[in-house]
Amino acid sequence: MALALKPSLTMNSAQEFFDPGVDPPVRGFLHQPPQPDGNALVLTHGAGADSRSRLLTALAEAFANAGLLVLRCDLPFRQSRPTGPPFPALAGRDREGLRRAVEILRQKASGRIFLGGHSYGGRQGTILASEQPDLVAGLLLLSYPLHPPRKPTELRTAHFPQLKTPALFVHGARDPFGSHEEMRAALALLPGRHLLMEVEGAGHELLGKKKEDDLPARIVRAFREFFG
Repeated sequence: MALALKPSLTMNSAQEFFDPGVDPPVRGFLHQPPQPDGNALVLTHGAGADSRSRLLTALAEAFANAGLLVLRCDLPFRQSRPTGPPFPALAGRDREGLRRAVEILRQKASGRIFLGGHSYGGRQGTILASEQPDLVAGLLLLSYPLHPPRKPTELRTAHFPQLKTPALFVHGARDPFGSHEEMRAALALLPGRHLLMEVEGAGHELLGKKKEDDLPARIVRAFREFFG
């Protein structure tokens, strides 16, 4: 199987990663921790972004500095076209891309494998984990898109009663895809262990514009406390 790893032109701490493997391929950036703890994390993006988003980049660096091997990757729909939203009919292909990313990290790490995603990417991760409960040790859900903005009755929770994988949800108080109150009500459907980390003042993108924003470090601390 052909693999390509080379230093990223955009980040000194990451390497571009491409594994064509079987369809769909896995593409993104691999962050090697300076002091590995044996665990690994897949991070992916939302419907309007890619793996180069500021949030994913900052989180990948923070988790790598904490000891995890991190692969932030582009979902198959984003590999197919640089802009535009995903096609609902092809969501299964995006989930297969996530599954392949998890399997790649499983070959590289000796410890637990975690799956994380922002918005659409996180939603697909929860569906995948509800279908394959033993796939990963835990989930990191950033701005889970509980419902479309201004459509609070169109809940995306049909699979929640089957989701047994431990999950840490990180959600902004100003997120139009779901309020904290709506999120708490929805998470009551989960049979698995879960925690809602509420971020006051944050919107759907979570990360503010200030360079000194400490949210990535706070998420890493919450992650380590929750998953142990």
